[in-house]
Amino acid sequence: MPYKEKTIEKKYYTIGEVAEQFDVATSLIRFWEGEFDIIKPKKNRKGNRQFTKEDIENVKLIYHLVKEKGFTLQGAKDMLKNDSNEVRDKMEMLDSLRSIRIFLTEIKENI
Repeated sequence: MPYKEKTIEKKYYTIGEVAEQFDVATSLIRFWEGEFDIIKPKKNRKGNRQFTKEDIENVKLIYHLVKEKGFTLQGAKDMLKNDSNEVRDKMEMLDSLRSIRIFLTEIKENI
């Protein structure tokens, strides 16, 4: 039986890593942190932000509303306050559909 290496999953991510995931500036992540209550990264003794997976999901939700759907900041705040779960469900459905599209186009190219 071959040895199988465990994949190490990070518990915390830096603001630079989060900004790189969404291809935005770190200043935008800091700005959203001040504007939206759902982004609450921990800070270490030096004051560096440490984002958890949950924080990254919240940034993803805000990114979806503001950058992809074109909401204003106030509109995004209102959506999150009123229908947070509905917005999350729709975003997850869109992500699933995108991955299915990618999978199908890969199959089409291989045929």
